[in-house]
Amino acid sequence: MKRFLGFVKKEFIHIFRDYRTLIILFGLPAVEILIFGFVVRTDINDAGVAILDLSKDETTQKLTDKILSSGFFKKTDDLLNYNDIDRIFKKGHTRAVIVFEEDFGARLIKEGKATVSIIADASEPNVATLVSNYASAIISGFNREMNSTLLSAAPVVMPEVRMYFNPSLKSHFMFVPGVITLIMILICALMTSVTITREKEFGTMEVLLVSPLKPVQIILGKVTPYFLLSFINIITILVLSWFVFGLPVKGSIVLLMLETMLYILMSLTIGIFISTVSKTMQQAIFISAIGLLLPTILLSGFIFPIENMPKIYDYVSSILPPRYFIVIIKNIMIKGTGFMYVWKETLIIALMTVLFMVFSIKKFSLRLQ
Repeated sequence: MKRFLGFVKKEFIHIFRDYRTLIILFGLPAVEILIFGFVVRTDINDAGVAILDLSKDETTQKLTDKILSSGFFKKTDDLLNYNDIDRIFKKGHTRAVIVFEEDFGARLIKEGKATVSIIADASEPNVATLVSNYASAIISGFNREMNSTLLSAAPVVMPEVRMYFNPSLKSHFMFVPGVITLIMILICALMTSVTITREKEFGTMEVLLVSPLKPVQIILGKVTPYFLLSFINIITILVLSWFVFGLPVKGSIVLLMLETMLYILMSLTIGIFISTVSKTMQQAIFISAIGLLLPTILLSGFIFPIENMPKIYDYVSSILPPRYFIVIIKNIMIKGTGFMYVWKETLIIALMTVLFMVFSIKKFSLRLQ
């Protein structure tokens, strides 16, 4: 028994000496509970809404104030006419447009009812459903307040919900662009992160080191085959999305291909950078898979809206390339926007590509470590 206790003591000592084991034991559970606790939410917070008030009377102002003071919504813009709805949705910051019909207050008094249109951006079906349900619930509360203050039969405000871009609320309008974003960064980064690490681990790096090739030539030589294969892969995915799920590309196919090529190149440079800092293939695979999989799913806006998360998660997600590409691909494929609506995200991805390429070249040593 004494020997057994001594052996157990020795194991405890080994565990507490290895900081990596401690991180896995205590760090990962704490990080996961913080991430999942704040990210995986089924409510909304500060969802952007634009107001199109064609009546501009006292009743519409009261109902607008009630919607905006609920804490669930924040106003992004005041619209002048119906033509502004498409423009405001394509900007990407507005989840819904609240439309008050003409002579809203007068109709409510004379006819006993008036209609409020809730037009939701259904490119993200789950969010659109939540936003429309929350807005409808607030309008129902407004009706109850009128019932309690009037002795006679109170007029009724009737919400009318419409979905924009995706009227039938098909879920693959959300999942297909997100899966494309996830697959490309995982496959590209994973494959390239393993390639140089494998050369170092198997000792074949010596052949490259004695060759007349420069570091940038070696890196480009490693990237080029995967770039071409990944481009073929994305074409296959888009064709399957069209024929299997009926998801068309409403915008420019040429623009979508150019943006995708940029994203593939950026993902490949991330993989090269990971390979230059990894000593073994296991390390490269772990960093690529774990370091990119969960952040892309949880913090890119693929499934869970970023505005629902605490501000710190907004800052963290701002350094994740998938956050910007998912905006680009949804805008082009689903909303049919042009380059003017995605130039900021394109510039950010291009800068990240250059940054990772420079880091990779600097980290790539001409000598075996």
